[in-house]
Amino acid sequence: MKQAITSFALLVLVTIAFSQKHSKQTLYHSYKGLVMAGYQGWFRAEGDGSGARRFAYGDEERSGIDMWPDVTEYEKTYETPWKMADGKPARFFSSYDKSTVDVHFKWMQQYGLNGVFMQRFFGNAKGRDRVSLSILKQAFEAASRYKRAIAVMYDLSGLKGSGEDCSALIEDWKYMVDSLKVTNQPGDKTYLHHNGKPLVTIWGVGFPDRPYNIRNIGLERLIDFLKNDPMYGGCSVMLGVPTAWRTLNADCLNDPYLHELIKQCDIVMPWNVQRYSPLLHNDMDRFRDNLLDDQQWCRQNHIDYAPCIYPGFSWHNLSRYEFPDDVKPVGSIPRQGGRFYWQQISTAIAAGASMLYVAMFDEVNEGTAIFKGSDNPPVSKVASFITMDGKPSDHYLWLTGEAGKMLRNEKPLSYKMPER
Repeated sequence: MKQAITSFALLVLVTIAFSQKHSKQTLYHSYKGLVMAGYQGWFRAEGDGSGARRFAYGDEERSGIDMWPDVTEYEKTYETPWKMADGKPARFFSSYDKSTVDVHFKWMQQYGLNGVFMQRFFGNAKGRDRVSLSILKQAFEAASRYKRAIAVMYDLSGLKGSGEDCSALIEDWKYMVDSLKVTNQPGDKTYLHHNGKPLVTIWGVGFPDRPYNIRNIGLERLIDFLKNDPMYGGCSVMLGVPTAWRTLNADCLNDPYLHELIKQCDIVMPWNVQRYSPLLHNDMDRFRDNLLDDQQWCRQNHIDYAPCIYPGFSWHNLSRYEFPDDVKPVGSIPRQGGRFYWQQISTAIAAGASMLYVAMFDEVNEGTAIFKGSDNPPVSKVASFITMDGKPSDHYLWLTGEAGKMLRNEKPLSYKMPER
């Protein structure tokens, strides 16, 4: 009898401890009905206090960005080696500045973007990088301030696979929960939940160009920890996978083990960037057919589905350095003034999507950012940048807000891009 009482007491203590780790309160109880975007937050500038040296914008020798931000509303900006058409130095922001993160989340609230997944790269998690942690902390504070949904997305990029596994992510999640209070923010609780549980994403599973083997990097252990650990678990899990995850071909590993992993999770999100283009005839039909077949598989296996959409793609400037024999054209997947973005939005919703993932909020490196971009980028002898096609700098933020209204049936489904 005494042993039974002791066991019961331990169970009560564990239950109490678990309840203290993740707040049950949140403004966002489900991903369904929401439009979320990915948030990189990796942009640094020389002189911002992070120790960076031209990290984000580069120079005439090497630039890694294809889209220039509209910086008129930032409290702090930094001079770059680039020049504007009038000869003045072009200026860039730094994600390390609290004021930058604040203005980004203010835009999310202003335009109706429900929130973001904060990218947490394997290398940063393993090394407990102070700069990325500072940006993450500022983002959770801003999410609470502007009542935006926020969640952690672990990106396996940087995991080499030579003896490395996901144990670093387990320890990092413990740190996030204990030290940064990501699932129990001060102020308004806005951590995104799904199925009544905090949602954590693991991105980068099933891509054939990765140096790691998904069978031996501890993925099942990580998923089990996030879902079932009595102290830090009790979470829902979203898995970021290739576009052809269901058929296990094309851009995906031909390994049925991927399906076993997906079935242990709550949501699957296929990475569609560069997989569809307005330049290919009837590509939206292919997008629609894939969505329908993907969702049917998910229904049969009791998994939710988050389609990935993006405004366009450009990787010209970095490819000049990385692949000098195969330099990519500027705007290789053109935005067409937002028409391509809206085609994906309307097609996904018409196919039955209940949630959307936008790639990305601030990704100017690959020209996928939906935040305020410049139609008048710097001039250069060697680099080229996409423009906004004559549209206002906030055009894609506004379209994203309209997408959310359509997703939630607050306005009728329309295949035609709306006008303001």
